[in-house]
Amino acid sequence: MDENKFSFEKLVVYIEARKLVKEVYNLTKKLPVEEKFELSSQIRRAAVSVTANIAEGCGRYSLKEKIHFIGISFGSLMEVFSELQTALDLGYITETSLERLRPQFIQISRMLSGLKNSYSNMLPQHKP
Repeated sequence: MDENKFSFEKLVVYIEARKLVKEVYNLTKKLPVEEKFELSSQIRRAAVSVTANIAEGCGRYSLKEKIHFIGISFGSLMEVFSELQTALDLGYITETSLERLRPQFIQISRMLSGLKNSYSNMLPQHKP
């Protein structure tokens, strides 16, 4: 069965990021209707960017490109968390709902860092 999957689909970080996207979509459904095309849309786009950049990075042949896209994915993950904090500050979501997601953000951020380090360790080392 795994032979019919793309390499990124097998990554635990990708699987966990997909779960987070679903959680984020469910949480943003609670935002006011006037935020549908503003904050809610921005949060959702950033969440989808996490998974999309993992996939795109895995599709690149160059290790430097892979590292670049994992970095973008990490940045998008931080953006989602920041935007959810803004939603909290505006009273759109509860602190409990944000804190319930915090462990997922931490886990995914650590996995992205690990993947980036793994790719970095594969780069040829330049000796002075």
